[in-house]
Amino acid sequence: MRFVDLARIEIRSGSGGNGVVSFRREKYVEHGGPDGGRGGNGGSVYARVVEGLNTLIDFRYRRHISATSGKPGMGGNRTGKAGSDAVIDLPAGTEILDEDRSVVLHDMTEVGQVVLLAEGGNGGFGNHQFRSSRNQTPRMANEGMPGVSRTLWLRLKVLADVGLVGLPNAGKSTLLAALSNARPKIAEYPFTTLQPNLGMIEHGSVEFVMADIPGLVEGAHLGKGVGDRFLSHLERCTTLLHLVDLTAENPAESCRTITHELASYGRGMEDKDLHIVGTKSDAIDPSRRGEIMHTIEQETGCPVWGISAVSGMGLDPLLDQIVAGLHCQRRATDCEANPEPWVP
Repeated sequence: MRFVDLARIEIRSGSGGNGVVSFRREKYVEHGGPDGGRGGNGGSVYARVVEGLNTLIDFRYRRHISATSGKPGMGGNRTGKAGSDAVIDLPAGTEILDEDRSVVLHDMTEVGQVVLLAEGGNGGFGNHQFRSSRNQTPRMANEGMPGVSRTLWLRLKVLADVGLVGLPNAGKSTLLAALSNARPKIAEYPFTTLQPNLGMIEHGSVEFVMADIPGLVEGAHLGKGVGDRFLSHLERCTTLLHLVDLTAENPAESCRTITHELASYGRGMEDKDLHIVGTKSDAIDPSRRGEIMHTIEQETGCPVWGISAVSGMGLDPLLDQIVAGLHCQRRATDCEANPEPWVP
C-alpha cells in the first residue's frame, strides 16, 4: 500500500431540519392547538483513531466528507429525523491542522480516541414551541441552523521509539531488516527508501518500535527533497540513531551534514537521546576504521558505535545501550504520569 503522510480534506456537518407550522385537526376537536414539530438536528463530523491503518492514502481519493442534514418537523408535534454523523477513521499519530497548517487542532495518538470536528446544526422549532397564554395559535416556525464547512489538513507522524537518520545509502534499511521482521527495499543506490518503514524489535525483555525514514540531503530542514516532511516523522521518537557510512569518501563531512540538519530543524531534536553509529564497519580496514571513528568522536563529542548489519558485528552492544536509555525514559514518563501520593 502506498504511504501517504499528508492530505487535505473538506468537511461539512449537516444542517438542521426546519420546524413546521401545523395545527391539530381531528374530529370532535373544535379548537386544536399548534402541533408543529421541530426539525431534526444535522449530523456531525467526527475523527476516530482505529487500529490497522498506517497511511492517509484513502484521503487522496476521498477529500469531501459530509454528514447528512436533519429532516423537517411534522404535525402531531413529531420531530424530524436527525441527520447521520460522518466518522473519519485515522491511523494513530495523525495530527489535524487548520486550513493554513499553522495550528494543530488535535493530535490523535491513542486508538479509540474520538474528537468532534464539525457540529451539526440544530433543528428549527415548530409552532408548538411558540405557544403561550397570549398567543395560542402561533403561525411561526424556525428554520434549521446551517451546517459548518471546514478545510483541514491531516498530517501523519509515525509513532516509534527509535528513529534512524542519515544520508542516502547509509545502511538504515539494512539495519532495520537485520533487527526486525520488517522487509524494506534494500539496494546499492541512493534513495532506495522513499517512505518511512516501521519494525518491531525485541531485545531482552524490552520491545520497541524502530522507524527508518528516507535519506536526508543538505538543506532538508528547508524542505529540499521533502526532507522537512521526513524529519517530522522523528519528532515523536525518543531516541535517534545517526547512521554514518564509514566507507564513504568523507564520513566526517557526512556526519556534519546530518548534525546540521537536525539542529536547524529544531522542534526538540536537540533534546533526544542521540547515538552515532558507524555502519559497514566490516568493509573497512580496522586501523582506518578506528581513525575515522576517532575523528567523528572529536568533532561531535559523542562516542561512535561501529557496527555491521550484514555480519551482526557490534549490534548487541548497541541494542543494550538503546534499551538502557529507553528503560530510563519510560520509567521517568511513568513517574510523571503516576506521581507518588503526598504523605504528610
